Amino acid sequence: MVSLLLRWPLFLLVLAASLLAAADVKKETPPLEMTKTERRLLELVNKERTKADLPALQPHPLLFKAARAHSANMAKQRKMEHVLDGKRPAQRVEEVGYDWGKVAENLITADQTDVPLERIVKSWMESKLHRENILLKDVTETGLGIATNAKGELYCTQIFARPRKKARAGK
Repeated sequence: MVSLLLRWPLFLLVLAASLLAAADVKKETPPLEMTKTERRLLELVNKERTKADLPALQPHPLLFKAARAHSANMAKQRKMEHVLDGKRPAQRVEEVGYDWGKVAENLITADQTDVPLERIVKSWMESKLHRENILLKDVTETGLGIATNAKGELYCTQIFARPRKKARAGK
């Protein structure tokens, strides 16, 4: 009976630690609901990757959160900038809790909101640096953000990322 009583606190401690660990995982990966426009834009970008024999980028909720916030901020300030309010893309993804190993970003703006998504991807593919980001071999995840402002201007952000490689236990 005494040994059972001594094991009970240990059991509760292990249970509490497990619940906290599960809560942390949930906190890091909120559910993602993509808009129809975001889904289509991701399909178009992944189509370009497929043409280059690269795997499709997987949508990541935290990267979408960072991209959406950056697009909204650019639309509000009417500035298309990779560094806005003193924050670079890597700082923005860290701010939302993404543990990155590599980060890159494409931006685009238009003076109208009804720009065909195909034209956005075509513009990116015709730009050397934007094309290189879309065709990066060592990124696996992405986030998109599309925002418009009161003037009807569109601002779009796509973040390309690879999570940091975790050290294996015992190494």
